[in-house]
Amino acid sequence: MTTLLVIGFDPARIPGYDPAPVLAALERGRDGYRAAGIEATEVLVGPDGELPRITAAPTARGGGLRTPPECLELFERAVNLVHRHAPGSVIAFGTSPVDGAEAALRAPADA
Repeated sequence: MTTLLVIGFDPARIPGYDPAPVLAALERGRDGYRAAGIEATEVLVGPDGELPRITAAPTARGGGLRTPPECLELFERAVNLVHRHAPGSVIAFGTSPVDGAEAALRAPADA
């Protein structure tokens, strides 16, 4: 079974933002992981930029962190955190909460 670490924004922690559409999309994404036989663990961060310690991440997918220019520094920190603590990880990037399984399956396991 492929394992996946999903890193993205927690829509419930963004002030003034209606999280319902993103939470629904995250659930559809979870359905996609299950259908593809992927064991996914989500790490959702808030706008404060606090990142947890990552000890293992065979495959990681960047979420909405990389698109907004104001999030570039947080995105770089997230990628470097994965690289530092799980240097053998394959990193794949999706475009939305629903295409993470596709991104993970696209990433070469021997990269």
